[in-house]
Amino acid sequence: MHLTKFEEDMLAGKYTEGDKEAMKLLVAIGDALGADRMIEINRVHTSLIHHASDVWYSDKMLNGGAKCRISPTVNPNYNLDYLKKAGFGDPCNEEEHLKSVNDVFQKLGITLSWSCTPEIQQNVPRMGEHVAFAESSATPYVNAILGARSNRESAKSSLASAITGRTPNYGFHLDENRIGDTLINVETEIKDDFDYHLLGYAAAQRMEPGVPVFTNMPQTPLQEELVAFCAELATGGSIAMFHILGVTPEAKTMDMAFAGKKPKQTITITEKDLKWAQDRLSKGSDKPVEFVVFGCPHYSIAQVIEVAQQLEGKKVHKDVDFWILTSEPTKKLAKDMGLLDVIEKAGAHIIDSTCSDDTCWHKLYGGKSGVTDSVKAAFYTPRMDQNFTLRRRSECIEIAIRGGY
Repeated sequence: MHLTKFEEDMLAGKYTEGDKEAMKLLVAIGDALGADRMIEINRVHTSLIHHASDVWYSDKMLNGGAKCRISPTVNPNYNLDYLKKAGFGDPCNEEEHLKSVNDVFQKLGITLSWSCTPEIQQNVPRMGEHVAFAESSATPYVNAILGARSNRESAKSSLASAITGRTPNYGFHLDENRIGDTLINVETEIKDDFDYHLLGYAAAQRMEPGVPVFTNMPQTPLQEELVAFCAELATGGSIAMFHILGVTPEAKTMDMAFAGKKPKQTITITEKDLKWAQDRLSKGSDKPVEFVVFGCPHYSIAQVIEVAQQLEGKKVHKDVDFWILTSEPTKKLAKDMGLLDVIEKAGAHIIDSTCSDDTCWHKLYGGKSGVTDSVKAAFYTPRMDQNFTLRRRSECIEIAIRGGY
């Protein structure tokens, strides 16, 4: 791999030990995956959280004198202050640990956005821009919807890129790897974000690894629908790049999407496939529903509005905990618009800066029965010992109000 003088000096330890270790990691990745050089970048999102391996690596970089040359946005942990205020306490006894993690992240120069949807709010790349994004659902959105270029980075490689301002030139940074190779004909009506959740998972489960091109899709999808779609393509098959014919910027025509080549695989998705996805991810339970979780990925203000409209003037059943997960800016906007008041009067919670796949939920709802509109949240179920049922948003809210099943 060719390195510039700056990169060679960093690797040789002429800056800080942390810089050296970060460049060493990126060079190793680049060598392993055939990169010819490094790319200078100006935008990073890291999926670092408070778990042991992420804290170990962050501490190592900080103790080595490293600081982020590019301040990356970061994935959510969980908002312990809100949990305590709402009467749920400190489920994992992690208050001091979370404070120390925040301190390390701040000292490294990380932007404490605590959101899993940076690509739509706090960290939005431009068409053709080379970036380094972790977070499985954000990366396909960056690549396919925005037309920027990123591989599916890990927490560690993305932090290394933030420290060095570099990422290896391989994978989806290269034109030839962004070309479609699998044709997916969608022969069922796609009506809302729930259908996009199911479609993404079902399609990813059906295809071999590659870059799918979707046809017969709605031509004016909402942002929320595309976020859901990206999340489940990543959940179902680790897909970080795709095309929707006539929608995504690199697939205005079939010839453009496939670069004149024939697809290696053609798949048809029907209503039967969506039903299969919903049934497969609904674990079922003989217990009444005890909690509802929305916001995996984080809910947008448009989705919060829909929830508030359905909850207005109603009450969540006393035996059901109702959670909406979102970013801090979206929660503030909900407060300013009067939506927070409506939702809280109904007995539901909006919690910001929080992920549904975290230890606090394991402790609070392990062994319990819940409903969600998110395939990704339901997919986490086996690790969290939770019995999720997958339903549309409106159905989830109806269950929360009436209680029962």
